[in-house]
Amino acid sequence: MMENFLLAPSLGIFIGVLMGLTGAGGGILSVPLLVFAFHMPISEAGPIALSAIALSAGVGAIIGLKEKVLRYKAAMFMAVFGLILSPIGLWVAQRAPNTPMLLMFSGVLIYVSTRMFIQATQTIAGNAPVLQKPPPCQLDMSIGKLIWTVPCARSLMFAGACAGFLSGLLGVGGGFIIVPSLKKFTDLPMKAIVATSLGVLAIVSAGGAFVSLATGILDLSIALPFAIGSLIGLLVGKILEKKISGPRVQQIFSIFTFLVALSLIYKCFI
Repeated sequence: MMENFLLAPSLGIFIGVLMGLTGAGGGILSVPLLVFAFHMPISEAGPIALSAIALSAGVGAIIGLKEKVLRYKAAMFMAVFGLILSPIGLWVAQRAPNTPMLLMFSGVLIYVSTRMFIQATQTIAGNAPVLQKPPPCQLDMSIGKLIWTVPCARSLMFAGACAGFLSGLLGVGGGFIIVPSLKKFTDLPMKAIVATSLGVLAIVSAGGAFVSLATGILDLSIALPFAIGSLIGLLVGKILEKKISGPRVQQIFSIFTFLVALSLIYKCFI
């Protein structure tokens, strides 16, 4: 119990700082670090990670709402489909063998780290990707709101559903899906994309954590100090963010994430 009391908030602060420096995607390391620190399967680590993501993302979403950059209608629309798929992901996670789950999570980490490293390198070099055609969801500049069409709704629905399923399955929140999807399917500015993503993550992660609590698979002795630690770390990370180069931090984070993925793969075969 004392180990949980000391180690869980320490890990939470570390994850929170990463989230503050790199955005919502920093929370993706919650599960592997919990797996290594507490020697638990992904099916138990995932719900704990979701509780921390829900708390931290919720605070970030509230800040975005106050700053009027959160597109709350889009966030709620995506979250509805995420909430539908999240319990299915949780159900699969409780019944799937741990080794295939670890390998799957490693694959996700490798994908995210590679994508982040490439994007950070392009940003440092000043090579922004060229938009080939208008996105399905466009912002009406006269009223500052998205223009809703069938292609727009379909794109956001698909992104929300995928994020929800992976949130329940792996406890990853889904920021690595939501942010690129909003970049691809909308012409929102980056600040609005981050805030809207946090809104989706807060709702979907909270739903997954609640289902886990109701079914008795959420270990509160670890989840509570871990979540509180992540919130403290998030606030610290936001302060450090103003003093540290974002792209350089993302490069370092992506390399660290890639090494964690290799460690998980190694863990599967020892």
